[in-house]
Amino acid sequence: MRAEAVERVRLVFTLFDADGNGAIEADDFELMARRVTAAVPEAGAEKHDAMVTAFRTFWKALAENADTNRDGKVDPEEFRTVVLDPQRFGPALAEFAGALTGVADPDGDGLVERETFMAVMAAIGFAQPNTRALFDALEPVGTEQVAVPAWSEAIREFYTPDATGVSDHLVGQPVG
Repeated sequence: MRAEAVERVRLVFTLFDADGNGAIEADDFELMARRVTAAVPEAGAEKHDAMVTAFRTFWKALAENADTNRDGKVDPEEFRTVVLDPQRFGPALAEFAGALTGVADPDGDGLVERETFMAVMAAIGFAQPNTRALFDALEPVGTEQVAVPAWSEAIREFYTPDATGVSDHLVGQPVG
């Protein structure tokens, strides 16, 4: 596995362990969902509900595939073995990417404003310098908007172990 993918696994575990207790649990996904929906209050109830559902779906897929001892928690070792497996997480990831970009595009014009992008990524827990680098790598329209499909693709790429591309801006030192 590429070094960037190994770093993604570490980073994603840290992000998913939203309460910082050393294990990923259903409550972590509820906490992340609340943070993301609070970051974009103007998205409205329908998009917020889709985001909450997507976080719950992702947790369910993670628990089914990674919680090998069925204790309701995913520890770092359980997580490392499965998280970057597109076969296991493809549908949940597609739902998540659609809901996340949907909530970040409250007016539905297919574009996400820089300020909203930064707020959503901060709500998830990504570092601001890396988030800025990713936004710029997504080839913004003008300088203040990115296209929803480009961001959705970067989200899916982030969870693909051998993918190289713009999602690598989220790990390690920011590029650019």
